[in-house]
Amino acid sequence: MEAYETYQTPLSSRYASKEMAHLFSPAHRFKTWRELWLNLAIAEKQLGLPVPEEAIEQMKSNLDLTPEQFDIAAKEEKKRRHDVMAHVHTFGQVAPAAAGIIHLGATSCYVTDNADLIFMRTGLTYLLKSLAVVISRLSVFAAQYRALPTLGFTHFQPAQLTTVGKRATLWIQELLWDLRNIKRARDDIGFRGVKGTTGTQASFLTLFDGDHDKVEELDQLVTELSGFSYAYPVTSQTYSRKIDVDVLAPLASLGATAHKIATDLRLLANLKEVEEPFESTQIGSSAMAYKRNPMRSERVCSLSRHLMVLHQNALMTSSVQWFERTLDDSANRRITLPEAFLTADIVLSTLQNVCEGLVVYPRVIARRIAQELPFMATENIIMSIVKKGGDRQEAHEKIRVLSHEAAHQVKNLGLENDLIERVRNDPYFSPIHGELEELLDPQTFIGRAPEQVDKFLKEWVEPALDEDELKEAIADGGKMELSV
Repeated sequence: MEAYETYQTPLSSRYASKEMAHLFSPAHRFKTWRELWLNLAIAEKQLGLPVPEEAIEQMKSNLDLTPEQFDIAAKEEKKRRHDVMAHVHTFGQVAPAAAGIIHLGATSCYVTDNADLIFMRTGLTYLLKSLAVVISRLSVFAAQYRALPTLGFTHFQPAQLTTVGKRATLWIQELLWDLRNIKRARDDIGFRGVKGTTGTQASFLTLFDGDHDKVEELDQLVTELSGFSYAYPVTSQTYSRKIDVDVLAPLASLGATAHKIATDLRLLANLKEVEEPFESTQIGSSAMAYKRNPMRSERVCSLSRHLMVLHQNALMTSSVQWFERTLDDSANRRITLPEAFLTADIVLSTLQNVCEGLVVYPRVIARRIAQELPFMATENIIMSIVKKGGDRQEAHEKIRVLSHEAAHQVKNLGLENDLIERVRNDPYFSPIHGELEELLDPQTFIGRAPEQVDKFLKEWVEPALDEDELKEAIADGGKMELSV
């Protein structure tokens, strides 16, 4: 009952995947700190410092925290007002042989910053895999509806026809850019390494009696033990908060993409042309029982706005770091970094669920095309009359008058568009009456849309997803079920 009496963020309690929620959990965070202390001790021992083997073994055996250790750490932090030192002392209690060498030469940012870099790199990998699955699912949809004509909209006003599949490729293209940007950000992340209190490595130089080579070797060894290929060449006490900016930027960009896709789907739901999945027992409104609200797409929009705003937090934090560091970044980053990754994770899982269950209504789409296509076909009608020997200007005037009459029927009287019937009933157009059906075939108005879909999927989507980690994620990715 206690869990229901205190606030919990809905990001983890309601929406996020278990993997992403665990990544930023206290249990995983403090276990990672202990792993970093272990890596430091191993490297220092290898380079000749007096670190007992028993200390290494005890540290290895106590990487996971028990509930009792969490209680001890909480009491220590209350007493010391320092979270890292609280956990140094807690770790030392279960690894007493290591108590004197845990954190040797290091500053707090050795564990806090390096752990954050580990979390962000892992989190970006999770997001890359989830994004690849979304792209794959949406590509299947695009291929299925590659040639289904639909009314295009510019300014949300009727425009020339496109296809349902071609419209989906516009969404996919932006997701491919997000895939590229997130991968770049992940692959660019380095390690803070062992740099000391202001980044000068002075404490480690003292430990190794002024041996610069050993200090550099220690930095490289700990970096490799922690799974990184390189460490940032220079840091202050912290790694530059510019890194947070670079990591959250592609996540914010993903938010913009997701918001655009979900908004389009919400508009299409209003037109009753395409809908997100809707379960048989789902309730759209507590009052209006008939409603089928696009609540999943609305959730994507809601969370995407939050995701886009979080990048601004990283920018402001980076801009106000004084000299070698200031602590006004800490509380902000404790919130901003996990929320950015959890929010992106939720946006992608919701998008996947939507894309896997999209429902298309071809007859509704055809009816809307029939309402607008006669106006779009007027140029083709004029050209056909001219080919039969007619006068272009005269045909244009005839069509102009008939179009305005038909528009009056639609706008003022609320009737159907009867332009084609007016053309059929006008003797002037009798030379082309037999061609009207062909002139009004929606397939003749979609240009190269189907071919564009095919080429785009083959030449851009398939190569982008042709990486082992992405192919494995797509192959292993089952149908996304949402709990709420």
